[in-house]
Amino acid sequence: MNTGNYSLIADIGGTNARFALLEGDSKSPIESVNLICADYPNIVEAVRAYLECVPFAKPVDAAIALATAVTNDQLNMTNHSWSFSANETCQALGFRQLKVLNDFTALALAIPYLSDEKYHKVGAGKKDDRHVKAVIGPGTGLGVSGTIPLNGNWFPLQGEGGHVSYGPLNDREAEVIQLIRKNMGHVSAESLVSGSGLSLLYSTLSQLETGEAIQLEPKAITQKAVDGTCPIAIETLSMFCQILGSVAGNLALTLGARGGVYIGGGIVPKMLDFFTDSGFRERFQQHGRFTQYLSDIPTYVIIADYPALIGAALSLNPEYQAIGVTSHS
Repeated sequence: MNTGNYSLIADIGGTNARFALLEGDSKSPIESVNLICADYPNIVEAVRAYLECVPFAKPVDAAIALATAVTNDQLNMTNHSWSFSANETCQALGFRQLKVLNDFTALALAIPYLSDEKYHKVGAGKKDDRHVKAVIGPGTGLGVSGTIPLNGNWFPLQGEGGHVSYGPLNDREAEVIQLIRKNMGHVSAESLVSGSGLSLLYSTLSQLETGEAIQLEPKAITQKAVDGTCPIAIETLSMFCQILGSVAGNLALTLGARGGVYIGGGIVPKMLDFFTDSGFRERFQQHGRFTQYLSDIPTYVIIADYPALIGAALSLNPEYQAIGVTSHS
């Protein structure tokens, strides 16, 4: 066993846990493995299962990008049942150091270091790398972050922008959200623009159209919409893209993201053609007197494999010691 030369990195969402290793000072992940979170009772068992796949390495340090707010030692995942102490996890796994940061903070950290071919541009606009880059992406939940250029480095934001309130922009959205609000009260961006949001939009639209709230899994909705076989699915996915456009436009205005808006998560990259032809870009720009301001900002879909792993790797650098929480054994 070659001890002392490896670090473990991970990107853990509400559905998938992606693990890899770093060798020495390299920031290029190797030995990537994807595990299903629901297959393991806790994070310690998931990490141990991964390490059984790479028995040649005993990592000394670890950095985990986690889909939840990371503000203290106790971590409770927003869209999964895992709840754990970073310090206790560090001790249980025998790491010298364990860093935990939000998954979209990690993604934001990676954005400036991905090559141009790792992005699919949607619409016009030209990025200015002297300015903030915004990051947003629907998956099991809705991740939101950004990264700020400062003194030759990029510093990622640590926020929970997916949980901002959402208000309708047209009569059809008003119908949908009024019906959803009766059951949920608060309607957040994440409740509409996420995997569960797709299912919620579909069931609500089906109830408005047929009187029956039909339940369908996100993958099935996307497939029916892309195939053009179900009008309700087409409207669902179209509304999903438009709402994402509005939320992304709000984010760009809030951050002054003239360095571009980058869309991650597990949903959009799997429907690139539909998304590119959708109303996303029109709604992104549709902000009254600031329509032209947003028209000049480019939007990209991230098509790199597991980019948050790159951010997790970078987070081990000394300049990012204040990001997330860090435990030592």
